[in-house]
Amino acid sequence: MYLIEIYKSVQGESSHAGRPCIFVRLAGCNLRCSWCDSEYTFTGGYKLSEDQVVAEIEKLAPVRLIEFTGGEPLLQERELIPLMHRLLAQGYELMIETSGERSVDTVPKAVHKIVDVKCPGSGESGRFRMTNLASLTDRDELKFVITNRDDYEFARDFIRTHDLAARAGQILLSPAFSKTPSPERTAANALLDPRELVEWMLADGLPARLSLQIHKFVWEPLKKGV
Repeated sequence: MYLIEIYKSVQGESSHAGRPCIFVRLAGCNLRCSWCDSEYTFTGGYKLSEDQVVAEIEKLAPVRLIEFTGGEPLLQERELIPLMHRLLAQGYELMIETSGERSVDTVPKAVHKIVDVKCPGSGESGRFRMTNLASLTDRDELKFVITNRDDYEFARDFIRTHDLAARAGQILLSPAFSKTPSPERTAANALLDPRELVEWMLADGLPARLSLQIHKFVWEPLKKGV
């Protein structure tokens, strides 16, 4: 398995935001979203065996929540799924963040899935695998990264057309963040003012949740490994 980093911090996004968490960031991604803040994962990385990954996780005790992220972690599905089963058997609580382009069918049901639906502003709209909707449970989340009004309307219509409120536990709308932010820990670094997004959500009565990348407000926005 090829990794970029393993570290512990707090959950920066999702309904688990603020919880202490171990992040296992895998190398490689097959998408190129315009606002991606993890381009350093596209190439490189270092190889670890399953036993070595587990050993690195155990060094970060007593945190018991683990998120697999990337890049796109499901590009390494063959190695990742057995590791997930092993960690679940050891009593860890698992999460995965995935682009929505890869099938999530093999991900164990006990794993909390955060599945992206790419909006037009990402440059990767249309890549979502629609069969993933049938694999969601009430513990899972769908996330839309929003850069402008067009993205918001795409997300709103997708949510309504596919009755997402009945399919997933949470629907997240997250303002996209600048790839070249100032060092200031401020919402001015967002490509879309969060207040404007909230106003749209309230006006439409959208069954969704605002999701801010709180790690970019706790630490400097470009800081890695946090």
